[in-house]
Amino acid sequence: MAGDLFLSTPLLLPLVLTWIVPVLAHEHHGADLTEEQLHAPVDAVLWIHIALQAIVWGLIFPVGMVLGLTRSRWHVPVQSLAFALTFGGIVLGHAHGGRQFPSSVHSHIGSWILVPIFAQLGLGIYLKLHIHERTLRPYAVRAHGILGRIWPILGWAQGLFGVITLRGFCGEVGAGQCAAHYIMGSGFIAYGMIMALLLVVGDNWVRRSGRSPEWWDSWVIMLWGIVNTFTEHHGGEWSAKDMQHTILGILWWAGGTLGIFLSRNNQRNVVPGVIIILTGWAMSDHAQALMLSTKVHSMFGYSLMLAGFARVLEVCFIPLPSSPLSERPPLDDNDSEHTLAPSAHKDTGVTAKLNAVRAFRHLPPFLLVASGLLFMSATDEELEAAHEEGIDHVTYVLSMYSIAFLFYLLTIFLLHIYSTSGRNASSAQQPNVVFSAEGIELSNTGASKWYAPLSREEGASVAAHVLGEDEDD
Repeated sequence: MAGDLFLSTPLLLPLVLTWIVPVLAHEHHGADLTEEQLHAPVDAVLWIHIALQAIVWGLIFPVGMVLGLTRSRWHVPVQSLAFALTFGGIVLGHAHGGRQFPSSVHSHIGSWILVPIFAQLGLGIYLKLHIHERTLRPYAVRAHGILGRIWPILGWAQGLFGVITLRGFCGEVGAGQCAAHYIMGSGFIAYGMIMALLLVVGDNWVRRSGRSPEWWDSWVIMLWGIVNTFTEHHGGEWSAKDMQHTILGILWWAGGTLGIFLSRNNQRNVVPGVIIILTGWAMSDHAQALMLSTKVHSMFGYSLMLAGFARVLEVCFIPLPSSPLSERPPLDDNDSEHTLAPSAHKDTGVTAKLNAVRAFRHLPPFLLVASGLLFMSATDEELEAAHEEGIDHVTYVLSMYSIAFLFYLLTIFLLHIYSTSGRNASSAQQPNVVFSAEGIELSNTGASKWYAPLSREEGASVAAHVLGEDEDD
């Protein structure tokens, strides 16, 4: 396998050390930079660093993580490529000329990020050796999985700090506002992605958990409301914004508590949707200094309100599907349920209803992702910079929505890979087999694809015994 060859190459570690030693020896710039260095043009090396790390941490690493979750044979080659590219990107980030930057959170994380990188790489090599199967290996598998799952969060945080450093935002004056906007905006994006995960491929997990989706929503809303209530006012006189932000925190923990109570016994409720609507209304009427800022905040509020209304409609009129057809992988492009092609062997009424359910369920999570991006892009420094460039609110808002489409595309693409790769590939390719074990198969032309056959080793040629055939005497 390509991954095995890559990991076993004796030149790999010396090559990596050759790249990393200059990085560790590189001194980060402090306050001794001249105005010329601070305002020099960004050179091509730094742009390559930005583009390379965005592709690696925004696409290749997440794809490799999903392939690892499905036990795909492509997990090791993809992650090996990502590690090699990110090492090159780190070197470029320290070797650029042109504009120089003062010491920042991004630069410090860029050095310390080598610790989890080498830890994950070392664990991956150790697991490929298949030693200590009954002693150390189980713990290494668990640690490797935990590190892999925090990879997207680590990449997202470092990417944000990189943008802040490049643009020179979030200094001493704007740090508090940046933290509020970026943390809450990231929270909305994560909320939308998790909702997409639960609604698109998580029906079975939701049922097994014994909790409705609103139970989880309400807990997150309540806990975040408690934090928000006591962190928005920093002493001194209360401003209108302080009061608005604090009362939003009270709204969230009060409504979240009600949502938790109403969600007992696996009951669904509309409280999280109502809280989202009220939050959106408050933000849509959140007066700002610049007209551009007021318009962007208004659109953020309208997007939240629409997401809340869509969530209420989904809870009240689009229940979790219960028919066996709903158990099929929702992203199978070859299935006629997901196209306009007629179906000759299925109940067209049920199929049409399931199609409507699947289509509508993408609306609330997408709007939450768009809302999060709008809020993250609505700090005073960002909007002042856009205003100075002559960008109006229409161009600005549509730009954020364009990025939101790409973010949601990546989310659905990762879910598609999860549904169709590795140990889930056989269930997507063999829909007629509902059970297989020890050479015995049960099949049904209308069976659910989620009842997947147990994977057989490649090259095995065991004859299947079909129940109903005459037995040998």
